[in-house]
Amino acid sequence: MSRGETKKGKVYLVGAGPGDPSLLTLRGKECLEQADVVLYDYLANPLLLDYAPAKAERIYVGRRGRGAYQDQREVNRLIIEKAKAGQVVVRLKGGDPFVFGRGGEEAEAVAAAGLLFEVVPGVTSAVAAPAYAGIPVTHRTMASTVTFVTGHEDPTKGEARLEWPRLASADGTLVFLMGMKNLGTIVERLTAEGKSLDTPVALIRWGTRADQRTVVGTLGDIVAKAGEAQLEPPTTIVVGHVVGLREQLNWFETRPLFGKRILVTRAKEQAGELSQLLRGYGGDPVECPTIQIVPPANWSELDDAIAGLSRYHWLVFTSVNGVRPFMERLRRQGLDARALSGLKLCCIGPRTAEELARQGLKADLVPSEFQAEGVIEALKATGIAGRRVLIPRAEVAREILPEQLRALGADVRVVITYRAVLPSVDAERLKDLFRQGALHVVTFASSSTVRNFCRLFASRHEMKDLMAQAAVACIGPITAKTAEEAGLPVAILPDENTIPALADAIVRHCARPLSVVR
Repeated sequence: MSRGETKKGKVYLVGAGPGDPSLLTLRGKECLEQADVVLYDYLANPLLLDYAPAKAERIYVGRRGRGAYQDQREVNRLIIEKAKAGQVVVRLKGGDPFVFGRGGEEAEAVAAAGLLFEVVPGVTSAVAAPAYAGIPVTHRTMASTVTFVTGHEDPTKGEARLEWPRLASADGTLVFLMGMKNLGTIVERLTAEGKSLDTPVALIRWGTRADQRTVVGTLGDIVAKAGEAQLEPPTTIVVGHVVGLREQLNWFETRPLFGKRILVTRAKEQAGELSQLLRGYGGDPVECPTIQIVPPANWSELDDAIAGLSRYHWLVFTSVNGVRPFMERLRRQGLDARALSGLKLCCIGPRTAEELARQGLKADLVPSEFQAEGVIEALKATGIAGRRVLIPRAEVAREILPEQLRALGADVRVVITYRAVLPSVDAERLKDLFRQGALHVVTFASSSTVRNFCRLFASRHEMKDLMAQAAVACIGPITAKTAEEAGLPVAILPDENTIPALADAIVRHCARPLSVVR
């Protein structure tokens, strides 16, 4: 860019999808990753904001089915102002920008301002919400057409323009968006124009999300049923015979963890594996990292150990977190994997071995028991007496491994490769979730996550009181012991110290909520 030339901004109108964050399109994710500013609304899942750079400005321009609307002119002004300042602006809109989302108006305003823009379609809730409720909007023998209808016409238009006689006589499926507060009127108009009172109707609130709720009835009783269920927006209304297929096709709400909200306390960069597994079972993971992996205060000890690698016989990795910084320091000294050619490599478990494999190295030894005791027994079987052992690990860790190996006659050196510290956590928001009974399971994958979690509370009494209704799940017996000592009774303990086994144990526990899973 030449001197005096200003950076040109651009606007992306991105469909955020219906609520399930995994339904965001790949193009939508790409746009968020390059955003300088994100303007998002009430229906866009806040988890999608994590795709935007940390430095990106996030502006809530909430639009809800009930309550005050932010003036659309103000939203347009913000979009244009930010883009004219040379910024990449993502307008993140629930569903699809051009399906009852006022995206057309925003695009008009941006085009009139002479700005570059791109429209990124999203998965519309008109299709996705029924699909997640087990309702296909079309079916070869039941509905050859589907009609998307606004349930809330622009009041400035004066006379309503919906053609109710045609809608009532249509033999296909009707899908109303933004129509919950007008449900009574919708039913009244359809039946007045001849639609049978026996016509099936489904109301789907927060479709595709873990807290999805579905109420099924007919035009004759759906208003009463909605009142009993106290349904509020955002709710998708489906009218037609395809609703009857829900009994057979209800795949989403029957998953084993559906309706369960599960706290994941792993480090941010590691939480994804457990969260993805829980979502696959229908759970709603809430990521609240209680540890952050940071470098040691200085690298001198590790660098010194790397310089003398040739004197060691065994290199033992006790966690995934130790592998990468060790290899990075190795490369900083102008070395590569060949520097480890004379050493035997031991990993505490399969995940650590997988991380080592990503570095082009194969573990020589992975114990059958994925904890320090398993490493001790496995190394003992190899004849560890007189062997020199290097253990790169966390600053704070159990001393049983080096102590026991020394007792077996090994020459052991421990070097710090990382520290697990408490990151910034919104403790009050977390406590509110517990007060609301909104968290059903709390997971811990290490003793560090337990200790740091406990630090978020004013006292042990406060913590136990708030968590009275939540089950505690620990990855293994060592973590469970730390939790029990902190006053947290452990209800869920997998047979194997791995994340997939932890997820499976949570599923089994939720199927039998009164039992302890081991």
